[in-house]
Amino acid sequence: MFKVAVIGDSASVSGFGALGLSVFCETEPQKVTKLITRLATNDFAVIYITEPVAVLVSDTIDKYRNSQLPSIVLIPAIRGNTGNGMKAVHKAVERAVGSDILKN
Repeated sequence: MFKVAVIGDSASVSGFGALGLSVFCETEPQKVTKLITRLATNDFAVIYITEPVAVLVSDTIDKYRNSQLPSIVLIPAIRGNTGNGMKAVHKAVERAVGSDILKN
């Protein structure tokens, strides 16, 4: 059975544990990189990561961009959001549909 993880600062991700997701309160780039690699090889199908942490490990996230699993999804944090999560959603929709139907 596949699992779902959430990575980010504790204030932003701790509540996801109540939903049954595996929560990892980590923001140090080297540790996050190792964590993503470990999760990817241990049946985690989806990894949610806060935007501020994703910026720190963008090279690692890019390695999995075209992989079937895991799917790495950027989510907003309490502070320090970049807007990259919504940009990624727009790109994915455009790639799937042929145009950005979410554009304002």
